[in-house]
Amino acid sequence: MTIKVKAIIGSTSSTSFNLKIVEHMRSRYAGKLDITPVFINDLEMFSIDTESNPSANVVDFKNNVKDSDAVLFAVPEYNFSIPGALKNAIDWLSRGGDYTLQNKPGFIVGSSMGAFGSIRAQIHLREILSNPALAPVLLPGNEVYVGSVHEKMNEDGELTDKATIDFLDSVVYNFIEFYKKTTVAANV
Repeated sequence: MTIKVKAIIGSTSSTSFNLKIVEHMRSRYAGKLDITPVFINDLEMFSIDTESNPSANVVDFKNNVKDSDAVLFAVPEYNFSIPGALKNAIDWLSRGGDYTLQNKPGFIVGSSMGAFGSIRAQIHLREILSNPALAPVLLPGNEVYVGSVHEKMNEDGELTDKATIDFLDSVVYNFIEFYKKTTVAANV
């Protein structure tokens, strides 16, 4: 069984380390997870004025996330929190009455050039995602904070740090088991 995962890339940077980690995961776990990056770069700012008639970019984004078995959030840390563009994308996912994320299994990874990875951003992200209009079922106890990420990749942007790779292996294994239990429980 391959789990169809949409990875929401929380950065709009063309050189995003979080995207590089997702690409590493996409390749390494290809037989287990079918990971597709979902970009937030072209989403207009959420407004109650356009909520009932969103742009094609917003509709495509929401449909892309909805068309998955699970969701992966790849989050950088900007000013001790999540990037504004990611918050905007999540605002779109919470509106419209379609509950795109509700009860969808998910997990979070994050990196930064700082020593703490994206600890504060992930704390804020978990708090935001606890909103009942969002409410994905997040893998507990497997936080992935890749600090000093630029020192853990080679010149081609490939993850090379064995400890980080081994840790990601364990988190992905735990997520697969969590996904199986979560989906079995939902179907009972």
